[in-house]
Amino acid sequence: MLHLNYLYSLSGLGVGFLVGLTGVGGGSLMTPLLVLMFGIHPTTAVGTDLLYAAATKTAGTFVHGLRGTVDWRITARLAAGSVPATALTLLGLYHFGAQGPHVSGLIQLVLGVALLLTAIALIFRPQIMAFAAHHALEPSDRKAVVLTVFTGAMLGVLVSLTSVGAGAIGVTVLLLLYPKLPTAKIVGSDIAHAVPLTLIAGMGHWFLGSIDWSLLVSLLIGSLPGIAIGSYLSSHAPDRLLRPMLAATLALVACRLVFG
Repeated sequence: MLHLNYLYSLSGLGVGFLVGLTGVGGGSLMTPLLVLMFGIHPTTAVGTDLLYAAATKTAGTFVHGLRGTVDWRITARLAAGSVPATALTLLGLYHFGAQGPHVSGLIQLVLGVALLLTAIALIFRPQIMAFAAHHALEPSDRKAVVLTVFTGAMLGVLVSLTSVGAGAIGVTVLLLLYPKLPTAKIVGSDIAHAVPLTLIAGMGHWFLGSIDWSLLVSLLIGSLPGIAIGSYLSSHAPDRLLRPMLAATLALVACRLVFG
């Protein structure tokens, strides 16, 4: 039986609002919040957040699909790398014990590194976009395929361990690999790829016993309206102020996770 906790729902509302307002992936905010503020075991926080992300990304993919802002070739290339990498990472978690102290410490360390990378990607994304637009360093099609599959594999490992990386990091790499593609299609393709990635990883964590269903439903109750409100207000948000503040917050949380 589900036991809803409206404090979690309130947290979901706040995180959902920030996700809608800034476009930053929910895992970058939700997972460290669950670990540091609520004392949720890192593996349970990651597993629950993955299914939470799968639900929210499905809605985002539907919208992008209707708008024609998904390049399904890029999505398929990413998935070709991420799906097997996710499966191997989950097998590793199963082998070493997902709820064990060593795995917990590893997840906190990797989560901290992932948050630092996300903060860097947030801070320098405008410069990266400008660089890609002016230099057009798009690789040959064959090289683009290989690098995209490799990116998918790295994201598969990172997301399976931390639930972080499919958003800011994935989009930043894709901007460099496909500078001639409209940014809306880059974002849409990345969101579409996040659906199978987070769903498979989340189902794997379910098998490992690291899903808290009451927590998941409580978060969704708050986050879904939060995302809607944040998305509606996003055009009025001072991006130049919000982006550095969010990046600084993620960097501080990353240091807290890594150094205790």
